[in-house]
Amino acid sequence: MQKTKSVAFGVEKMKLAVFSHCTIDTITIDDSKYEQIGGSACYCGVTAKQFRFDVDLYSKFGPDFHKEYLDESRINLENCGAEAKTTRFEINVTGVNRTLRLENECVPIEYSDSDADCHLVSPVYHEISDNVFRQIKKDSNFLFVDPQGFLRTVDSEKNISLQNRDIDLTDIDTIKVNPEEASCLVNGTHDEMMVALQKKGAEYVLLTNKTQVSLLVKDKVYSITLPNKEVYDSTGIGDIFCSAFCCTMIRERDFLWALCFAGGAAQAALDSKNIGLQKIPSKGAIQTNASYFYNLVKFRDL
Repeated sequence: MQKTKSVAFGVEKMKLAVFSHCTIDTITIDDSKYEQIGGSACYCGVTAKQFRFDVDLYSKFGPDFHKEYLDESRINLENCGAEAKTTRFEINVTGVNRTLRLENECVPIEYSDSDADCHLVSPVYHEISDNVFRQIKKDSNFLFVDPQGFLRTVDSEKNISLQNRDIDLTDIDTIKVNPEEASCLVNGTHDEMMVALQKKGAEYVLLTNKTQVSLLVKDKVYSITLPNKEVYDSTGIGDIFCSAFCCTMIRERDFLWALCFAGGAAQAALDSKNIGLQKIPSKGAIQTNASYFYNLVKFRDL
C-alpha cells in the first residue's frame, strides 16, 4: 500500500527568514531572452509562501528592482532598499547546465534579529559577510545553508566560476551542495565529501547531482531520483528545493518527508516548463510528487 502525507498547512503559523540578494536576471534559452526578478531571496521566499509560512526577507535591492510581486506575495521586506542598483546576472541555460555572468553587485546585507522558526542562508554573490553569518548562526533555531554565493568568483570578463574556500559550518543544521560546490569545501568521493561536511558541523547533508538527490543523516544515505525529463529553465530550481526542504523539516520534523517534498517541489517546477518565478509550483503539485517519491526512497549504510 502506498503511503501518503497530508501536511497540516496553515494549522500553525510559522516563519522563515531568508538571507540573500534579490536579483534581476536576464535568462537566455536558445535564441530567446527573458528579464526576470529572481535570486535565491525571491525563489525561496515565494516557495515558502506556498507552505503557508510567513517570510521575512533580508536582502538589498535598488530602485531598478520591481518589488510589487513580493508585495503581492505578502513577503516582509526587512530594510531591503538601497541606493545602489540591484545585483544583476546574465544567465545562459542549456538543459540542466547554466553559465552565469555578474553584471552588477548591490551592497552587502546588514544583520537584523529575527524571531523566525528557521533561517535560510543562500547568498548569490558575496552579500553575506563572515561576521553577519556568525550572527545569523547565533540567532537561528534551525539553519539551512546553500553556500553557492560564498564560493563564487569572477574573471576579468565577469564570468562566474567557483573557488575553494574554508567556511565555518559549525552550528548549522543543513547544507545543500552539488558535487562542484562540495569539492570547493572538502575533498574525496561523493560519499566522502558528504561525511566531511557532516564532520564540519552539518547534521543533514544534501548532495544534488542533476537528477540524483542524496541526504546523509548520521551514518545512512537516503536517495531519490527525479524523473529524467527534458529541462527547459533550471534557474531557481535549487532554491525551490531548499525552501521546500526547510519548511517541511520545520513543520513536520521528519527528514524523509522533507527530502521528498524538496524533490517534489523541484520536479513540479521542472514539469511546469515555465520561466523564472512563474515555475514555482503550487502546494498541491508539490504534495502529489512528494507522496510519489516517498515510496521510492532508497537508503544505504556508510
